Amino acid sequence: MAEPDNVPVGQWASTDEREISGSVVPRKTAGAARSWHFPTDRNIMRREVMAEKFIFVTGGVCSSLGKGIAAASLGTLLEAHGYKVSMIKIDPYINVDAGTMSPFQHGEVFVTDDGAETDLDLGNYSRFTNAKLSGGNSITTGQIYQEVIRKERKGEYLGKCVQVIPHITDEICQRIYQASAEAEIAIVEVGGTVGDIESIPFLEGCRQIILRKGHANAMTVHLTLVPEVGGELKTKLTQHAVKESLAIGLQPDILLCRSPEPLDSSTKRKIAHFTNVCENAVISAHNEPSHIYRIPLNYRAERLDRLVVEHLGLEVTPLDLSAWEELDRNYRQAGLSLDIGMVGKYIDLPDTYKSIDEALIHAGLSEKLRINIRKIDAEQLEKGEVDPDELFLGISGLLVPGGFGNRGVEGMIHAVHYARRNGLPFFGICLGMQVMVIEFARHVLGIAEANSTEFVENCREPVISLLEEQGRIDILGGSMRLGLSTMELEPTGKFARAYGATEAKEVHRHRYEVNNAYLERLESAGLTISARYSSQNLVEGCEWQGHPFGLGTQAHPEFHSQPVGAHPLFRAFIQAGAEYAGVRQISVR
Repeated sequence: MAEPDNVPVGQWASTDEREISGSVVPRKTAGAARSWHFPTDRNIMRREVMAEKFIFVTGGVCSSLGKGIAAASLGTLLEAHGYKVSMIKIDPYINVDAGTMSPFQHGEVFVTDDGAETDLDLGNYSRFTNAKLSGGNSITTGQIYQEVIRKERKGEYLGKCVQVIPHITDEICQRIYQASAEAEIAIVEVGGTVGDIESIPFLEGCRQIILRKGHANAMTVHLTLVPEVGGELKTKLTQHAVKESLAIGLQPDILLCRSPEPLDSSTKRKIAHFTNVCENAVISAHNEPSHIYRIPLNYRAERLDRLVVEHLGLEVTPLDLSAWEELDRNYRQAGLSLDIGMVGKYIDLPDTYKSIDEALIHAGLSEKLRINIRKIDAEQLEKGEVDPDELFLGISGLLVPGGFGNRGVEGMIHAVHYARRNGLPFFGICLGMQVMVIEFARHVLGIAEANSTEFVENCREPVISLLEEQGRIDILGGSMRLGLSTMELEPTGKFARAYGATEAKEVHRHRYEVNNAYLERLESAGLTISARYSSQNLVEGCEWQGHPFGLGTQAHPEFHSQPVGAHPLFRAFIQAGAEYAGVRQISVR
């Protein structure tokens, strides 16, 4: 049979041609395994630039088992083999993105360099891998239906009855293909639990990709729960979870079994027998008591990377996890700990400040220190329910993170005032920098009514305000500055010393800015503006003169911190905290 016109010469994988509906589009593979791509719809038949290999990570039994960490750890292992990965998160909620979700319900919003507001699991991907992340790596039900309805309204379906299959699932597949275009291997995490009604179209899309790509090029990794009851590990939940997966057409190739302790060989054998999964593909994903960055090392010990590489027909290249092994050694050799206080307004949910928590831990590990983060409710300080001297006793550094709205802001201002007056190392992020400016204006400049127009609409002394109030007309009021911006750093300031450069790029997520009308007075009184967004004439960072470490940034540097590459601002903050506490590193080598 002749080659189809839409397949470039040289891209045939085999001469064993098969035909479906008069069309066959074979695909190259990176290893010995060969497979075929069988399009089922003319919208998908056009050739796409996409990854050659796909790994779908699903979950069973219940949520919050750690699919994000599992997917990210797998990405770590594949990158350590030298492969380029793409990390994709599918969220079945109907929201278009995570930007409008309450931190109390959903945790933090992770912002990508291109300004997309995404699920916090993209933060895990960013910390564990070097995968390029953008808005396309976050797929939601809202996005899918919004695009399909847009196409239907424009008549792009040519009068067809628009249905979940094939139109919704085709759109899902296309999004996955597009997000994997620059990678060799795409790791796709499907949020929720297999069996949830919201996840069904996405799981069907995964099934279709596996069918089209072939089982040698696509696989399913299923995370499930093996709880301990009465001193015995119970496998029945895992058996039922796999049955649920099979019912929708997905046979797990690998099982990651979350358990309180490592699985023994007899438990693995039992699970394999009842789930149609090879015994060596039943992986112990037991709780790790030390730190989450050891999980890739645990998976390596279970030979997860070899299973995946061999299943996908990839070359088994040398594995380099030396940076992660050094990180683990630093944790184990940490002889001292440091207490850091975080004064925030969303402290009830552990994941609300996830990236900041992890960035502090990264900085501590780089200094061989264990960081104890003490979360402090800003409203306690606002209401005067606690004595600051008692509340901050033993703390070696104070951090005020970002947030929206006026609840708890006066408490944050009290905390900033305490840190400035007592020489306590302070780090303000986004809203934290803004309250730093408000506190300075009130207590140093004597502007008693200094505030932000976010908190007081008709504020008489708006030291923080919307861009229009600063005379700007090219940016709409209420719109947020999202994504990467370039900061120009004062060469003699703490920012430049921390970065070791006079320019840095960081992610932003905020609406309000420092009011330039007050800059001259603020600087003359001792608030140094040491980072600027010159092209827009905006303040990016400030510091207290004559203070050991008082730094505020309008950006969100936590989104660029990694365990094997602590962010310089967080590292400088932890170093200042260690000096404040009189901590000296103890090496046990």
